[in-house]
Amino acid sequence: MQQNTLLVEIGTEELPPKALKGLSEAFTEALSSLLNDNEFSFAAVKSFASPRRLAVQVKELSAQQKDKVVEKRGPAVNVAFDDNGNATKAAEGWARGNGITVADAERLVTDKGEWLLYKAEVKGQPLAEVLPDLVNQALKKLPIPKPMRWGNGTAQFIRPVKTVTMMFGDAVIAGTVLDVQAGNYIQGHRFHAPQGATLAHADDYETTLEKIWVIGDFDKRRQRIVEGIATLANELNGQVIEDNDLIDEVTALVEWPIALSASFDKKFLAVPKEPLIVTMKDDQRYFPLEDGKGNLLPAFIFITNIESKDPAQIISGNEKVVRPRLADAQFFFETDKKTPLAARVDGLGNILFQKQLGSIKDKSARIAQVAAEIAKQLETDATVAARAGLLCKADLSSQMVLEFPETQGVMGMHYARHDGEAKGVAEAIFEHYLPRFSGDALPATKAGAAVAIADKLDSLVGIFGIGQVPKGDRDPFALRRAAIGLLRIIVEGNYRSLDLEKLVAVSMDSFGAVLTADNVKADVVDFLLGRFRAWYQEQGIAVDVIQAVLARRPTSPVDFDQRVHAVTAFRELPEAEALAAANKRVSNILAKVEGQLPQVVTDSLLSEAPEKDLAKAIIAARDASSAALQQGNYADALKALAALQQPVDVFFENVMVNADDDAVRQNRLALLNQLRELFLQIADISILN
Repeated sequence: MQQNTLLVEIGTEELPPKALKGLSEAFTEALSSLLNDNEFSFAAVKSFASPRRLAVQVKELSAQQKDKVVEKRGPAVNVAFDDNGNATKAAEGWARGNGITVADAERLVTDKGEWLLYKAEVKGQPLAEVLPDLVNQALKKLPIPKPMRWGNGTAQFIRPVKTVTMMFGDAVIAGTVLDVQAGNYIQGHRFHAPQGATLAHADDYETTLEKIWVIGDFDKRRQRIVEGIATLANELNGQVIEDNDLIDEVTALVEWPIALSASFDKKFLAVPKEPLIVTMKDDQRYFPLEDGKGNLLPAFIFITNIESKDPAQIISGNEKVVRPRLADAQFFFETDKKTPLAARVDGLGNILFQKQLGSIKDKSARIAQVAAEIAKQLETDATVAARAGLLCKADLSSQMVLEFPETQGVMGMHYARHDGEAKGVAEAIFEHYLPRFSGDALPATKAGAAVAIADKLDSLVGIFGIGQVPKGDRDPFALRRAAIGLLRIIVEGNYRSLDLEKLVAVSMDSFGAVLTADNVKADVVDFLLGRFRAWYQEQGIAVDVIQAVLARRPTSPVDFDQRVHAVTAFRELPEAEALAAANKRVSNILAKVEGQLPQVVTDSLLSEAPEKDLAKAIIAARDASSAALQQGNYADALKALAALQQPVDVFFENVMVNADDDAVRQNRLALLNQLRELFLQIADISILN
């Protein structure tokens, strides 16, 4: 069958830069899946994406669908013929619909009966006949939340479509996509090659693009940007602040990237670097530079979409553009310093946190109260934690944060230092926002950890306390993120003294009579424990391991973490499978016992050797594991308990638990209860698969 290269390009007005990569991947995936589903064979698929195009190139694509035989089952034979053997109307209608006579039909015999059957040979359709429809289907599958219409047409897309190119080898595939007739014209660079180009062959797409000043391969264009930035940074003896998202966005903004460097007045370096970085990156898509010590340099790198004969003009223009923004940051900083953070706290009363829970000022007071209590448990200065808690939101009313919201917390830190706040307060103000996202840094100080935990607890307890529990995808107060952050701080900080039930209780006390929901403590603790599942699954830990620990509901996050890792290690032991099965069997047996489970094993009632051996083994395992359990060393404790596998197996093979003698039966149930209790000190291993 004939094979060739297919090229499909949708030429548009400038596409949204942050969406470009996702749109390209979705278009490639959708079109290749549709080709597969429609039985067109191909060797490879490559995507192209630039500000004004989405394209897919398919190598060694078959020119026609594969021929196939379709079986069309008719009525059952006993329905298809009457008592005289004549075809019924049902049979004749079915045959007529398939273009045959009843006599032409085959028979399909199964163990459930016999049916008329017609095997129709379906010829594969040519690619040229089905491609326009497949492309339209693929485009409808793209993640476009708000499509637009343009001109007088009815087509809708994320941006107006200017051209559609569909070529199979050197032939144009005719058709209409999004109200545009397909051809072989492709748009060039808006300034360097506005005339565009006519594509001669689908294989020539990438090279033709480069002739009209477009690097169509997103990754290739990105690499060119990365290399250009690295070269200039090296020349300036600086280091670029890593930001892959910004590189992706800039890659989506240009078709012919050229890296240039520029500078700004050193006087602006008196402003904290964070707002300067924000204005350069977020407002202008520049790449700021730092020295080896992390200090901001008075220089930046930017990417232009033009290969200019006079780059100095472009550099000068960008320096003029950024100067007013840096001057704004300088003005805000100098103005904000005139008002101490402490004087801003009252102003937080005008900023609402939540209608029923009060203002940000109310929240800050609660954070201060709870942070002080947590600091005591962490054996650090409660006064520092309380002060940081009170001031941690104060920068929200500063001009700098109002203009650059991304700098909240960090500006509070700088203003606290300027105000001469006690040592540790400034750092804790910044750290209380940590972690801000998955994988982010955690508070490095205990005071910072105390304030961060108090802040997250306040949101969790407050919102749960007024009955606004997150449901489905709805989580307007980001409580899931807060919960994961809280757990990370405690576990990775190894804060053994912190217990979730006690923490929630302290936070609830800070609200006074504000909370109206029932069972707030239990609901918040359960929600926090439930977040462990998502967190550990991301780490590749088996769900049944997490469930085995959750079944015991340990409320110390550090203790929970130790149990999870201990059970994970136990699960790999050769004895684990048999012991898990035995515990499941024991659990089922004990679940059927009415009333209170027997606790005491009477040695004189142990008559058979296997039960005597198991009783001795349980005592030995209890003694061997007790020291490890006292130290919270669950891994070693489970290793000690693994020695029970052989006597447990022998017991179940040779001993009848439900003996006729009630005293003997109760004694054996007590033995099994002691066995199960040994493991339940750590986790319910009967849940392990």
